[in-house]
Amino acid sequence: MREDSGPSSGDRPETPSATPAQGAGEGFEYPPMPVRTVTVIAVGMVAWAIALVVILAVPELRTGDRSWWPWTCVSGLVLGAIGWVYVRRGRGNAAGVE
Repeated sequence: MREDSGPSSGDRPETPSATPAQGAGEGFEYPPMPVRTVTVIAVGMVAWAIALVVILAVPELRTGDRSWWPWTCVSGLVLGAIGWVYVRRGRGNAAGVE
């Protein structure tokens, strides 16, 4: 066990935490994400595509009260594609995103 495991330990840098009093407009900067945003969007789109294939393969998942489930997957794919294009083109707020 470590003897000094308190907040004053010098092993890791102190990361600022967001509080309700601190907003992005007050000079607060969030630490960079360890994963590229395009990768996160692509993984989400793959998950929606897998869900759509499963729903289409199992008829019980798309009949009756669940008839809207395939359309949820389709809308997830469409919105993911729009987000992917937006981030890849680097317009607006996405200009600095990798």
